Amino acid sequence: MSELKNDLFLRALERKPVERTPVWIMRQAGRYLPEYRETRARAGNFLDLCQNPELACEVTLQPIDRYHLDAAILFSDILTIPDAMGLGLYFTEGEGPKFENPVRTAADVKRLGVPDPEQDLGYVMNAVRLIRQELHGRVPLIGFSGSPWTLATYMVEGGGTKVFAHAKGMMFDRPDLMHELLDVIARAVIAYLNAQVEAGAQALMVFDTWGGMLSDRAYREFSLQYMQRVVEGVIREHEGRKVPVILFTKGGGLWLRDMAATGCDALGLDWTMNIGEARRQVGDKVALQGNMDPCVLYASPERIRQEVATILEEYGHGSGHVFNLGHGIHPGIDPEHTAALVQAVRELSPAYHT
Repeated sequence: MSELKNDLFLRALERKPVERTPVWIMRQAGRYLPEYRETRARAGNFLDLCQNPELACEVTLQPIDRYHLDAAILFSDILTIPDAMGLGLYFTEGEGPKFENPVRTAADVKRLGVPDPEQDLGYVMNAVRLIRQELHGRVPLIGFSGSPWTLATYMVEGGGTKVFAHAKGMMFDRPDLMHELLDVIARAVIAYLNAQVEAGAQALMVFDTWGGMLSDRAYREFSLQYMQRVVEGVIREHEGRKVPVILFTKGGGLWLRDMAATGCDALGLDWTMNIGEARRQVGDKVALQGNMDPCVLYASPERIRQEVATILEEYGHGSGHVFNLGHGIHPGIDPEHTAALVQAVRELSPAYHT
């Protein structure tokens, strides 16, 4: 494997000194980029794009080539694990992901097994290997998974939802069954992330998109507990270097101290949490990633620069900040506005690292 030429991202996650604040963007390979839309059209559809290692590699590298960001993130989907469990993932235009075989009963849960990452999800591992090769050590590669709770919501609902009627229904009425489901998903997530590390991922991120929909008690029992298991179960050193783990709960500002206590290396923040306040809460326990509102990118480059300046100032001096959006970039964003964000971080952040 090539020697890493730019390790700012990994150093910031370990809160080691950096020359400037590293920056990458959630969903940085996506529909806002014309080159992504062209590749996706060649693939035929989103799922075929995810399952084609060469094309997944191509779109992973597109934002790196365009913006010279400080980290690449594997192009994939969080629902690869449930698909490999036999739930029959498909996508409908305008409606998002659906499953042919949702998990609703004890018998449904019993049927689930932990997929073999190299056999059942080999296309993901092949993509990781190819991306590492094609990056030539330019920047680190982030591997990822959905959190056990977030994956469970899709599996039980059979797709996206606003109400979580089936998932929360199972959680409240059959907590034993929900725990049984979360247990098998947690084991699958650990195996999947470890295989990504073995294939070449240099950092890991767990996306808990729907943890913020839970009550305080339910979050600790059904989401945080299982993310802690993931943190404890994944490979933390590989190729002679630490493999940092980032936990991100959208709407998770209430639980930052508890998340920091899991043993993870960094917390992702959405835009509802002031990053300076978050830093005061977690101290020097973990690094922080975030947290600009993605909608700022609809504004002028001048306004984007102001927002970058404000967030850098709120975080303050010293390492431990990875600049990012508070959630994924929206499809309608002007790519030049993303360039303005990246340029502003590059130009304004060195002052905080002298």
